[in-house]
Amino acid sequence: MIETVVASQNNHFSLQSDEARREIGQYFTGSAIAGYMATMLKPVKAETIRVLDAGAGGGILTVAVALHYLDMGNKHIHAVLYEIDKSVLSCLRKTMCQVAGLFRKKGGVFTFDIHHSDFVLARPDRRSKDFHVSLINPPYFKYNSQTSPYADATADLFKGNPNIYASFMAIVMSCLAEGGQMVAIVPRSFANGLYFRGFRQFMASVASLEKIHIFRARNKVFREQAVLQENIICHYRRDCQRINIEISTSDGHDDLQQSTLDKYSAELLLNKDRGHNIIRIPESAEDAYIMGVVESWHSSFQKNAYFISTGPVVEFRARKFISLSNTGDNNVPLFKTHNIKPFRSVWTGEHKKDICFQLSVGHEKYTSPNRFYVILKRFTSKDEKRRLVAAVHDPATVSNELIALENHINYIGCKDGEFNSEEAYGLAVLLNSTLLDRYFRCISGNTQVNATEIRMLQLPTRSIICQMGADYQKVRAKSKYTGQQHIDDLVASYCM
Repeated sequence: MIETVVASQNNHFSLQSDEARREIGQYFTGSAIAGYMATMLKPVKAETIRVLDAGAGGGILTVAVALHYLDMGNKHIHAVLYEIDKSVLSCLRKTMCQVAGLFRKKGGVFTFDIHHSDFVLARPDRRSKDFHVSLINPPYFKYNSQTSPYADATADLFKGNPNIYASFMAIVMSCLAEGGQMVAIVPRSFANGLYFRGFRQFMASVASLEKIHIFRARNKVFREQAVLQENIICHYRRDCQRINIEISTSDGHDDLQQSTLDKYSAELLLNKDRGHNIIRIPESAEDAYIMGVVESWHSSFQKNAYFISTGPVVEFRARKFISLSNTGDNNVPLFKTHNIKPFRSVWTGEHKKDICFQLSVGHEKYTSPNRFYVILKRFTSKDEKRRLVAAVHDPATVSNELIALENHINYIGCKDGEFNSEEAYGLAVLLNSTLLDRYFRCISGNTQVNATEIRMLQLPTRSIICQMGADYQKVRAKSKYTGQQHIDDLVASYCM
């Protein structure tokens, strides 16, 4: 039956324009994913299991839930389905009638109600909080927090307007009875970052995170629809947080049945520091070990009195200061992403992308003193080998007293003075290590390196960082090159 639903969905999908699908964030679930999501649901002790489908599409997730519980011996199910796309409603109703017919043949009863309405704006949780289970593949898109009808639609549940899929998840959780379960396939972005902070606080207050499934290959989950989002499947229960959380891993949906499974303490994966409620997701037991190592370090970004800021120059807003001429006493280098290499910032004026910043009236809010900084790229591609790329800006490489930093980079300095060369290089050693790069991937699924996550890092003490920097410089002075293995060995000798 699931394959029949998939065929109907694909037929509908082929008739829709890309623009129409993007407008409502529509991405249909495949049969393998739907079936796997259903197997994550635990038994329900109820005479009639109440199922909520918040964005039904062709109905595949409700079919998967119904068949799952029918196989477990539950003969009575009532499903409530919401779907905003009028063109798919006839297909959805036909599918639900087929499920009802299958239940009759098995001596059971399947009933359903279909609502042609916007799930978020309908807010069914204000009328009913008695659903037992919900499988969802919610739409995902950002909306304007000033003009969208979705703005503050869930303000009674959490603060902020991060993404429509968070609104779906929050309302579904609010619809569940005590002990109710939600399994959702969603982007990983909610697990960290300031935008989703309020949403994470809400989820932590009402639900227990039971299990997460991650995909090593981000392009295989919705490959028919050319989606390159980093998705996860998460299982929540309306309950207090359990002691342990399971994490399973597969490459895509073809090997779901061969997934690896590990169990970790919730204390390790859920970081409640300063109310951020970040969810860390190790891909393996080795990653979990790395998390333990990093979080055993005796200091932190804050305790070391470091600051991190985003480069203040937004080119299109500062056009009057931008100069394509690389000469002139009134010009200083503008450092951009292409200038940032491991351990060194390179601005020669000879690269085709090198440009200058004019010290015209008002430049002060854009320029920075020419001193030692550790500079991080803010953006990397998802398939890039490294998420963290750290350069040291050595003031001796620039003759000016000021420099300009573009906003696609973050720069790190000291609140209580200036870096010396040893400390700057020591911090760059740490940030360029495989150890910290793997740790960062556990705490962040984003390609963007957010300053918030860097500020929350545990770090070695400043004295250890300085010692690492001094050792690095000695080796570099002798050979003028240090490979990744040397960097990793250096970090291991001081920090593990």
